[in-house]
Amino acid sequence: MGSSMPSTFHRADRRRLALNDIIAMLLGSKKPLIICDVDEVVLEFIVPFQNYLASIDHRLHADSFHLDGNVRRIADDVPATKGEVGAFLEAFFSTQDKWQTPARGASAALAGLKDDADIVFLTSMPPRHQMVRRTVLDLHGFPYPIIATEEAKGPIAGSLIGNRSIPSVFLDDIARNLHSVHEHAPSCLLINLMANEAFKALAPDPGEGVHKARDWTHAGELIRAHFGTS
Repeated sequence: MGSSMPSTFHRADRRRLALNDIIAMLLGSKKPLIICDVDEVVLEFIVPFQNYLASIDHRLHADSFHLDGNVRRIADDVPATKGEVGAFLEAFFSTQDKWQTPARGASAALAGLKDDADIVFLTSMPPRHQMVRRTVLDLHGFPYPIIATEEAKGPIAGSLIGNRSIPSVFLDDIARNLHSVHEHAPSCLLINLMANEAFKALAPDPGEGVHKARDWTHAGELIRAHFGTS
């Protein structure tokens, strides 16, 4: 569909591409754009984080859709403080290559879409961990460009789409990220997707205008229908 991106766009690239680099790579492309979150969308997060916590004698409980208050010490069930949870996440992201695994169906689904669309990962994570994440993604067959940010996702998604009249899709497991993208890219198809069934059941409803995908097979169907290639 439309002009093709340079072959380097979908090839594994271990450089730290900045946002402006990726925008420049997308400039002139008439292909649809898929902007995709990483944790709990293309990589498992909950189960690997639970495994990491077990290694330091803690456990993540599925009592609510939050980390704070749900991370508790195994020995006495004492909740970890917010500062401790932050430290656990920092250690986990620093060593994510030892823990994280691909979400079921994600690699095959994106591989089946990459010839008809440009794909960019937009992940909520301190940028200092981006290179470790790049290694994990390459290891599991996700060679697409990545942007790691602690900022709102909407403005970044809007910049990636720019003024191009192309179909676009944004996938994320967190409602506020979906709402942020809707604010800055109202024509973008919004898909709520989460790998972990236990925490997905606890998640707040993302609201009207957001499609809830059962899995990557369903997400692929929604994307192709939006692109007109189903």
